[in-house]
Amino acid sequence: MPIGKKRPVPNMLEMSPLLRRGLQLETDGDRHTLIVPRTSWLERLSVRFLNQPACFRIQLDDLGSWVIRHCNGSHTVREIAELVSKKFADKAEPVVPRLIIFLKMVENNGWIGWVNAKDW
Repeated sequence: MPIGKKRPVPNMLEMSPLLRRGLQLETDGDRHTLIVPRTSWLERLSVRFLNQPACFRIQLDDLGSWVIRHCNGSHTVREIAELVSKKFADKAEPVVPRLIIFLKMVENNGWIGWVNAKDW
């Protein structure tokens, strides 16, 4: 990239979220749980020597678990927003801001990555 040119800011609506390998979504009746294994060297030590749990179990609501199931790299954020609008109607409004905040939180925790990020 030439000096002085700024990198274009990617449009999050055109990006496709992908759930990190090793994470699982467990459904038990009405309860949805995201299972996140503790894999860093410090976490493995605390699991082994301090009897800490081997994974985090994060309880999700219906909307969150539905979005996580669609973070497979084949749907863009825009497509997920449209599907959420159809599935949950008024319960999900305002769809796009809520979805983006949720995906940013999930990304900050390292649970998703992005594929097909144009100009990124």
